Amino acid sequence: MQAVDWIVLIGTLVFIVSYGVWKTRGSKNVQDFLKGGNTSNWWTIGLSVMATQASAITFLSTPGQAFHDGMGFVQFYFGLPIAMIVICMVFIPIYHRLKVYTAYEFLENRFDLKTRSLTAMLFLTQRGLAAGITIFAPAIILSAVLGWNLIYLNIIIGVLVIIYTVSGGTKAVSVTQKQQMAVIFAGMFAAFFIILSYLPENINFSNALEIAGAGGKMEIIDFSFNLDNRYTFWSGIIGGTFLALSYFGTDQSQVQRYLSGKSVKQSQMGLIMNGILKVPMQFFILLVGVMVFVFYQFNPSPLNFNPVATETVMNSQFSDDYQELQKLQKINFETRQQALYNFTNYQNPSEKKLYQQSIIQLDEEEKIIRTKAKEIISKADALVETNDKDYVFIHFILNNLPRGLIGLLLAVILSAAMSSTASELNALATTTTMDLYKRNKKQNKDESHFLKASKWFTLLWGVIAITIACVANLFDNLIQLVNIIGSIFYGNVLGIFLLAFFIKYVKGNAVFIAAIITQVIVIWGWWFDWMPYLWLNLFGCVLVISIGLLIQTLGLNNNTSPQK
Repeated sequence: MQAVDWIVLIGTLVFIVSYGVWKTRGSKNVQDFLKGGNTSNWWTIGLSVMATQASAITFLSTPGQAFHDGMGFVQFYFGLPIAMIVICMVFIPIYHRLKVYTAYEFLENRFDLKTRSLTAMLFLTQRGLAAGITIFAPAIILSAVLGWNLIYLNIIIGVLVIIYTVSGGTKAVSVTQKQQMAVIFAGMFAAFFIILSYLPENINFSNALEIAGAGGKMEIIDFSFNLDNRYTFWSGIIGGTFLALSYFGTDQSQVQRYLSGKSVKQSQMGLIMNGILKVPMQFFILLVGVMVFVFYQFNPSPLNFNPVATETVMNSQFSDDYQELQKLQKINFETRQQALYNFTNYQNPSEKKLYQQSIIQLDEEEKIIRTKAKEIISKADALVETNDKDYVFIHFILNNLPRGLIGLLLAVILSAAMSSTASELNALATTTTMDLYKRNKKQNKDESHFLKASKWFTLLWGVIAITIACVANLFDNLIQLVNIIGSIFYGNVLGIFLLAFFIKYVKGNAVFIAAIITQVIVIWGWWFDWMPYLWLNLFGCVLVISIGLLIQTLGLNNNTSPQK
């Protein structure tokens, strides 16, 4: 990195943190700190909701996902607009009518204190883990490609977030997320157009899409019912809808974003904005990854994008074997150049199809070469991460973008990490304060006491998140890891809320017992890989509802929960 990149990176981050502290200084009570004084407009809510979900993992992993597997991952988000409509019609009016600080307060009104506490603790468990991952994800990748100390990076990201989140609470999170989203959109659009400008003169955007299609990267929708395929139209519409309902309707990190709205209408419009823009945004991010794929059709790429993996194998006894694979990759690349030239220049459909078949065959050969390379890396050191999806985009940024823009794209990654982490810490502190500490504390305390408690819990969860980040290990694909953690817990929580909203027959004890049984079964099912993780959302939801109904019907529930 050059001096100009450091100036852009540091300047952007310092501005965001300073602006957040300055704009929201002096919260006077819990209402101001945890709900932002209910002053947020719909566009602030919409951007805040989008920024909370769009973590650094989104901008690191998603382009790499598209580079390797194409545009099919966008199907994961197909259920989101449906979920937004349901939440606007059902969840938001109830939350606002009850004037709750957290989604889980509603469960005490409907069931009892233990159900509220259990659901809050399920949230704290999964979101506490996710907060650590949102810090760890960019830190480990930036550490690998830039040589920065991993522990220091985890601490720096965490501390920056803690500063303005402790200072200004919910309002600080919301106002900084507007700046962060501006940086994110500017950086991603700049990267996209620069990639196009780097393609050969005779390759325009239409040709680039054609080349991506020839490589199987533009297969967007899969209508198959194959459960071995994680991303299909049906898993997105069904599993994705249940995941989005759980996440946006019951996860406090999102609920808190729209509870800060001026009115029910402002909150609803903010979520509708998210429903309209989220799928196109993810489509665009995936398209950036596909364009990176096209770029590397005309430019040499490393056999493995993780520099640590390459360095490890090249310094081992398997370096000769690895270099042989590099030679094969080079031959494959040179052969593909001619096939691509013929494919883009010949207009005859039969000839184009012939050259397309050649490109597909060469792509398959390269995949085999890359797989063999991973096997050799594992032989050199079994502990080194061979899956390089999360390194593709950052490798492109650092090796191909002009000076200054590198700093901006790194700021995009760190801004995204900060925005998601801030929302998570804010929500974790709110849930801990309101659902556990305040609700179960017998002594009467004034507002200032709980305001201080909220800030201390924010700090505590920040330290916990940094600690988790410092001891975490890289998973198969970081964006999948976050969604897997969510899918393990979200279906159960959503089922509890659906019972609360629509099935008045079921009371507190039945729900409480059903939730515990369901969580054990879902974790067991995930561990033994019963189904793709997206389907766990539907499975957990249906399971807790069914068990709750069964327990209530069999008369094992003696609880008559309050219905307020």
